[in-house]
Amino acid sequence: MKPGDVTPEAVESAVVELSEGAPDADLHHALLELAAVATEADANPPFSEQTLVELHRAAERVTTGSAATESARRAPLRIAYAWTDARPDSRLLAGAGVVVEGQDDAPDVLEMVVRPDCRQRGIGTALTEALTTNALSPEAGRVQRAWAHGEHDAAARLARRYGWTPVRELWRMRLTDLDEAPAPELPETVTLRGFRPGVDDQAWLAANAAAFADHPEQGRLTLEDLHARMAEDWFDPEGFLLAWEGEELLGFHWTKVQGAELGEVYVVGVVPDARGRGLGRSLTLAGIEHLHRAGLAAIMLYVDADNTAAVELYKKLGFTKWDADTMYAPTVEPDAEPA
Repeated sequence: MKPGDVTPEAVESAVVELSEGAPDADLHHALLELAAVATEADANPPFSEQTLVELHRAAERVTTGSAATESARRAPLRIAYAWTDARPDSRLLAGAGVVVEGQDDAPDVLEMVVRPDCRQRGIGTALTEALTTNALSPEAGRVQRAWAHGEHDAAARLARRYGWTPVRELWRMRLTDLDEAPAPELPETVTLRGFRPGVDDQAWLAANAAAFADHPEQGRLTLEDLHARMAEDWFDPEGFLLAWEGEELLGFHWTKVQGAELGEVYVVGVVPDARGRGLGRSLTLAGIEHLHRAGLAAIMLYVDADNTAAVELYKKLGFTKWDADTMYAPTVEPDAEPA
């Protein structure tokens, strides 16, 4: 269906269905198709990587296991689907909201997307109400965080309507003049090499947990999370740079390639005991050099806006702010601190 084919009447009669657990193959495909359409229109993906990892992982379990069993469908997901009868032969997914349930003491996080030609017709409100049972109520057990990817006025209006306020801003920064980046300078005792799957897994997990002990997402990555990312098409162990001093892993720069022209500073980490030696800057430059040699025209990264040290480092290296994602939370909530 082309943009503009969805009639206002079809959108206004949309039916929202709430599902808990893993989507089957058809629902998984519908979610990915909807996300792709929104990404093309907005130049921003509507779902974070962790949400996509959980969706892929859950759908794969259903596909490879017995879809009828409770264990196959069990997943830390709540999904609301907004369907319209826009086509005579099948339903169209007009919007979807996905809640990834927090593990341990982490909050549940909502992300939502509405098909571009179905917006401004109450789909977003219907999805949030279906997922939270009481319109984003801050009561215990309800959704406590929501991401808006890109600076969308509609997301900000919806948040204000329910008394939610921004608690975190994640900047996207971009570097286009790769020729001007200086060469990395590592200490003589430090060796840089690519990640060895099946050999470096545990060492990297320990270093990552130490480097991001206070980070709400990165520091929580598990071996299963690591392997899920290693299974993605973009994974390249040669672009996963590890800085070793003898047998000790001091830091890393995991790069990522998105399409033919855009590279990403996916994650740079330095363990606490190795800080103050300039490794963060050197690792960042080593990754930029690796991506430059691969022939990429630009590099992007994500950084918390309040991480002033990192923001200043990236600015000095030539990165500029490109866009931002905003996390919202209830203005008043029980026994929780903003992420």
